[in-house]
Amino acid sequence: MSAPAFAATHPLPADWRDFLALTKPRVMSLVVFTGLCAMLAAPVHVHPVIGFTAILCIALGAGASGALNQWYEADLDAVMKRTAGRPLPAGRMDRQAALHFGVGLGTFSVLLMGLAVNLLSALILAGSILFYVLVYTVWLKRRTPQNIVIGGAAGAFPPLIGWAAATGQVDLLPVLLFALVFLWTPPHFWALGLFVRTDYAAAGVPMMPVVAGNRATRMQVFLYSVPMAVCAVAPWPLGLTGAIYGLSAAALSLVFVGLAARVGISRVEDQALMRDERRMFAYSILYLFAIFGALVADRILLA
Repeated sequence: MSAPAFAATHPLPADWRDFLALTKPRVMSLVVFTGLCAMLAAPVHVHPVIGFTAILCIALGAGASGALNQWYEADLDAVMKRTAGRPLPAGRMDRQAALHFGVGLGTFSVLLMGLAVNLLSALILAGSILFYVLVYTVWLKRRTPQNIVIGGAAGAFPPLIGWAAATGQVDLLPVLLFALVFLWTPPHFWALGLFVRTDYAAAGVPMMPVVAGNRATRMQVFLYSVPMAVCAVAPWPLGLTGAIYGLSAAALSLVFVGLAARVGISRVEDQALMRDERRMFAYSILYLFAIFGALVADRILLA
């Protein structure tokens, strides 16, 4: 796998904060949370040591994906305002160190998951890392505006991993949770893309707002939010969860679709004035945390 020819001229010595930044800790927190909630919602008792190990492996796998993503995209990060301060484009780290760190972290996470938890969860974890790095980062990111749609599957794996770690199998509920995160990803990232469009354009990334324009992107944000809401609520009528989750998912999803509709009808072109898009992006993060939190509350209170 060849990487873009980018490297800092004289990289400064990296410290622990740079290695932590490589793992994309804010993204990792959401990944870990969805995996943890799926594991806690599983209808089995998980030994605390096994549970901790599984979540640690999910975190390490997510961190490895983030590190390898930044290793490969160092040239893109260097020309985007919101990413120019990352360790590689800022010249605080050598690219070879980032590559070794990412590969080592990913390999260790999969081996530990397989040896300490179970083979199925390790295989799904390995698949999620490879999907994010090879399919999304290397293949799709620079080639198609559908990069987020297809690549979004990478961030949807943690509920499957958490459930498989607890039960040793994959059932309908984690599949629906996978679909929920998969459909959540496009409106989440396209809302961001609308108000940082010039960054993506400068880097030559074919994000939907850059290729198709703001109006088409806004419509896609709304269109994806509808099936996402259906997937969010579906576990309740299917008898997979109780009313606590069902009512919470319905209320949270109604707000999400409402915000997406506001984005869909917006005609604001000045990125600095895109309040609906910024509100939508911020709420989308809260939404996923709240949905999965309701899943755990439903399981604990109605057990």
